[in-house]
Amino acid sequence: MLPATNHTLEKLEMLLKTAGYKVRYEKGNFKTGACLLLKSKMIVVNRFSNLESKILALVELLRELEVDYKLLDDKQIAFLQEIKQTKLQL
Repeated sequence: MLPATNHTLEKLEMLLKTAGYKVRYEKGNFKTGACLLLKSKMIVVNRFSNLESKILALVELLRELEVDYKLLDDKQIAFLQEIKQTKLQL
């Protein structure tokens, strides 16, 4: 289980940015979580969600996304593999 800290959120954001995705925090009609906008590599996260919800939403998306490992460094690859192997606990 990943710790719910700002550092974890920053690592997730950096991983997504390196993989070519843009993460935006916006208000909207969605209650929690994040969404991927029509394959545009833009991820929108509800800015009013708490830290744990933001982390869980990004982890959930990372598990589903096809990420090109060639774009990532060794630490990011290890982190992504840890995410994909760890079961989410709510």
